[in-house]
Amino acid sequence: MSVIGEIDEGFYSRQLYVLGHEAMHRMGTANVLIAGMRGLGVEIAKNVILSGVKSVTVQDEGQTVWSDLSSQFFLKESHLGQNRATCSLQQLSVLNPHVHVSAHTEPLDDELLLQFQVVVLTDSSLDDQKHFGELCHLHSIKFIVADTKGLCGQLFCDFGEEFEVLDQDGEMPASAMIQSITKDNPGVVLCADDQNHGFSDGSKVSFSEVQGMTELNSIGPVEIKVRGQFSFSIGDTSAFSKYEKGGVVTEVKQPCTLNFKQLSEALLDHQLIVMNDFGKESRHNTLHLAFQALHSFMKKEQRLPRPRSQSDADSLLVMVRELNTAAQLEQLDEAAVQKLSYTAQGDLAPITAFIGGLAAQEVIKACSGKFLPLRQWLYFDALECLPEEAERLAEGSFSARGTRHDGQVAVFGSAFQEQLEKQKYFLVGAGAIGCELLKNFALIGLGAGEKGHITITDMDFIERSNLNRQFLFRSQDIGKPKSEVAAKAVREMNPMIKITAHQNRLDPDSEGLYDYNFFMGLDGVAAALDNVEARVYLDKCCVQHQKPMLEGGTLGSKGHTLVVVPHLTESYGPGIKSSNNAIPLCTLKNFPHRIEHTLQWARDQFEGLFKQTPENVNVFLRDAGFVERTLGHGDAEALEVLGGVWSSLEDMKAGGQRPTSWEDCVSWARCKWESLYNNDICQLLHCFPPEQETATGLPFWSGSKRCPHSLTFDPNSTTHMDYVVAAANLYGQIYGIRGTRDCSSIRRTLEKVRVPSFTPKSSVKIHLTDKEMEEDQKKDSDEAEKSRLEELKGKLASPSLKSSAMQMYPIDFEKDDDSNFHMDYIVAASNLRAENYDIPAANRHQSKGIAGRIIPAIATTTAAVAGLMCLELYKLVQGHQKISSYRTAYINLAVQYFVMSQPSRPQPFEVAGKKYTLWDDFLVEGRSSGQQEMTLGDLLQYIKEKHSLNISMLFHGTAILYNGQKDRLKLSVSDVVRMVTKTHIPPHKKMLELIPSFAEDEECELVPTIRYLLL
Repeated sequence: MSVIGEIDEGFYSRQLYVLGHEAMHRMGTANVLIAGMRGLGVEIAKNVILSGVKSVTVQDEGQTVWSDLSSQFFLKESHLGQNRATCSLQQLSVLNPHVHVSAHTEPLDDELLLQFQVVVLTDSSLDDQKHFGELCHLHSIKFIVADTKGLCGQLFCDFGEEFEVLDQDGEMPASAMIQSITKDNPGVVLCADDQNHGFSDGSKVSFSEVQGMTELNSIGPVEIKVRGQFSFSIGDTSAFSKYEKGGVVTEVKQPCTLNFKQLSEALLDHQLIVMNDFGKESRHNTLHLAFQALHSFMKKEQRLPRPRSQSDADSLLVMVRELNTAAQLEQLDEAAVQKLSYTAQGDLAPITAFIGGLAAQEVIKACSGKFLPLRQWLYFDALECLPEEAERLAEGSFSARGTRHDGQVAVFGSAFQEQLEKQKYFLVGAGAIGCELLKNFALIGLGAGEKGHITITDMDFIERSNLNRQFLFRSQDIGKPKSEVAAKAVREMNPMIKITAHQNRLDPDSEGLYDYNFFMGLDGVAAALDNVEARVYLDKCCVQHQKPMLEGGTLGSKGHTLVVVPHLTESYGPGIKSSNNAIPLCTLKNFPHRIEHTLQWARDQFEGLFKQTPENVNVFLRDAGFVERTLGHGDAEALEVLGGVWSSLEDMKAGGQRPTSWEDCVSWARCKWESLYNNDICQLLHCFPPEQETATGLPFWSGSKRCPHSLTFDPNSTTHMDYVVAAANLYGQIYGIRGTRDCSSIRRTLEKVRVPSFTPKSSVKIHLTDKEMEEDQKKDSDEAEKSRLEELKGKLASPSLKSSAMQMYPIDFEKDDDSNFHMDYIVAASNLRAENYDIPAANRHQSKGIAGRIIPAIATTTAAVAGLMCLELYKLVQGHQKISSYRTAYINLAVQYFVMSQPSRPQPFEVAGKKYTLWDDFLVEGRSSGQQEMTLGDLLQYIKEKHSLNISMLFHGTAILYNGQKDRLKLSVSDVVRMVTKTHIPPHKKMLELIPSFAEDEECELVPTIRYLLL
């Protein structure tokens, strides 16, 4: 980031929601040196450059060799024999226009290192690590060592004697509304019960807006002791004034100072090893010694151990045992040392992606003071990727052959490489994880053989905010299809890869393309999706067609991976719709108490005014049955919808809301402002005055109910004018009227606007709960409402209304275009409502994140997750059958939290005494080898003979195909489906899912699905 003080929010949009502006400003001053430009070095450099430091210098004095190409994605065959740093420079430089990138091709020396705030060593000797580690420790330079050897990785951090962490986890500070505070020692704070307070023991909090016990508003952060999910105690409040009402309590993040040992000292301290895989403690302790032994081996032999060489493995093991005489480990994992020796010459893209993601995140921590750094060693291995049965393959199967996959062949052998190249895979999604997966696929050679193939689909087009983490895209690609650009980029990395790009959404509408034949031709599927619904649909397809699935996702610094293996693991499963976080409608409508509530309200206003109503008008104009259909939804909804349609079609002069000029749009916006921020609040306070009490004598306006106040329009207020300018322009857009941003001309127009006077009505009912609202909606409407509906029906039936009407232009909300007034409207509308209720306002960046439902994202987590997914791919391609070989991962790079565990087995269920899982279906060929299709009776007989079960009922979706109707038994199964569902079966539909109920066990909730094939 070349200009300090300016952050390119368009480019860094998603990352800013992970790191924040302050951390990014600090990063913008950091100069970083990354030594070693093999696969691991370039992965770290790529992620650090994307993150936005001031400068990155990449150092390497070595020349490109064949084995580099197995993990170094910016090197090509044409670079063989040339300097790695120089060859990578151009590609690294274009990743981020805000970061200066340079190459250094001389050896490392002290003078060079002293120019940097952070130094990263990869592919370095232990002597260099000790020497430069001591230098950096002495000069307070943050020092990181990262290394990968075959299926194992190592990471070390030394951030000096006193490293200040400003925010340990990056989570939003918890806050809660106060219900009551006792005058006691200790005082007990009871929070409003609409949600858990979210504090933990020892947290420090501050108080604001407390009435009565106002002393709390002016004291510093107070340490708390949690008593329950809604209460906690603070210090002595007995001398304070009596609590009356109101108040917000907010967590205050506390910085902490950490002390690090320099590398030569830390080598001797096994307590500094952070564990990351369940049950591997002795292995990671052993690897700490084994990596040191590898350095000794290399120093002695001037090479790494040869692939599968038993003599080299024995030599390495002797060295590890010698080191253990000092370390005194109770248990040495000697098998792991042997496997490390066998595979140490390997250079694997998935391992460098994972360790490179972690290492780059540590660089970000070093530069920003955000998140908890690694203290201080981390070892990772994926030795379970090796063949499950120890096979004695000749050393020659693993030796270098002068190909781009030499680094992978050194680990798995040449036969496995051929297997990888034959794979046919379907990748769904070409976003952040999709780009990283494709990079790994190209490097490992997935689908790069004659019989192999990758199909990728993504319906999205490249936007500027993608460039910060979807590293296959460049600024010149903005507006182009993601899948096409990504496919082209990986062909550059590996010209042998066979890849076809589609722009289709994966859902029932694309079943014609992604049909039975398509899925049956695949070896597996990878999901790089950003929503649960699509994952659930893809998972269902994989279960139907018995295909394995790799799945991964990220949320800021958090990530997860899942591998679905037919008959071995559970599937992704149905989506669980969480209603816990849904904001009650009454809270949105009348009782907001958090900025999230006012932002959701503003989004709802936007959708209703500028999208739903124009869409309703357009449907009304083209569809004669619209009014009758709407009346069928109940009187309350019909009144709102039809009223909106009529007023949108009737000119303002005739009592409607249709503008005929720009001035009309300004007038509408000003009147809307008055209605929302003055009239509606006055009406609410008329129904519930500030001093109102509940039936039990407590203040009505307390706890999570904030007492609002109305606003008076001020044309000199920026927020007031922002609302009018945005609302008027958007209103003009839906009618095809051009607007302006010229505030002075809008102010002149406002002077002529007549704002109707308002008097609150006693007849208005305001609902206190969603349940009350729902019950009222079910009641019959009163006579006044019925006559209003009849009047609307008459008006909308008028031929002159339709003949003079023009179609409207509904607006789809788009958060990332700063010129379209969408976020202008949301920010102003939300902050004005926040002002009504004395809720602290949110700036544009915060508002965009919440209202735009932006998923925070950063390149480091994405790289790590994609690396873990591809390690599972190695196991799938080899056909691993032990569940203990596979891993499900949950990681949080912010706090070095790693849980790698075995996937769950599929849940068994029983039918008539026999056990099944979701993978056990009854496959029936309904029309085999050109014969006539079987009848329903044939199907029942087939299931009886093959599985000894009698079908008593048969369902297809919600349709009951059979419930004892004898007349249907002679019809073909597809004819019964057509007859009952009253729809035709599309030609591409080669498999029907039928759900039986069996006479032997009718109480069964789960039964095997009948998959009925129409081939």
